[in-house]
Amino acid sequence: MSPEPAQATASRPGLVIFDCDGVLVDTERLATAIEARTLTAMGHPHTQADVVATFMGRSAADAFTLLTDLLGPARALEFDERSTAETREAFARELAPVPGVVAVLDAVEAAGLRYCVASSGSHARMELTLGTTGLSDRFVGRIHSAEAVDRGKPWPDVFLHAAAREGVDPSGCVVIEDSVNGVLAARAAGMEVLGFAGGLAGAEALRQAGATLFDEMADLPPLLGLYNSRSA
Repeated sequence: MSPEPAQATASRPGLVIFDCDGVLVDTERLATAIEARTLTAMGHPHTQADVVATFMGRSAADAFTLLTDLLGPARALEFDERSTAETREAFARELAPVPGVVAVLDAVEAAGLRYCVASSGSHARMELTLGTTGLSDRFVGRIHSAEAVDRGKPWPDVFLHAAAREGVDPSGCVVIEDSVNGVLAARAAGMEVLGFAGGLAGAEALRQAGATLFDEMADLPPLLGLYNSRSA
């Protein structure tokens, strides 16, 4: 359970911004396990929790910089090749939407709320993950990547970019996040943040970063001023 009950928003937001990995698509559990195994096999023991704490929520460029510092340039490239190949195979076999998120998107659409995705991931990665899970058609023209900005999360740039492209003031945006870096980025952008505590980051870490917590996707619609999906 969450450390405290989350309260519904007083009014519906002008724009709901979904993070991608761990919020829309259940990539984090697969990818971080593979990355931990690969780093360990390369002589740098890492648990899945270590990978989450160090890399989750960061842009690909920032993550690669950290890997280069750890492994050196050549071995960082080797890690990237090995982990990417295994991750693609795992996604093809196992990747699915985060449980309950399809119903959330249905509720948001039915209410006429505007929504988009803003992620540290590249457009190519989101094309793969959203496409594999059947969610890509729901975000056509509304996919925003940290590739488009100078700084990734925890800087606010990708969220401010998304709000500007969607024509909504940051103060009218609500961000759905599952990583500490994502929560910090959204807060720095001046946006309300709802933190999905059903992911890997841990509820207390998300709360301390400034998120209002929810445990399951079924808990999210009332936080957006919508019906309670448990009784729908």
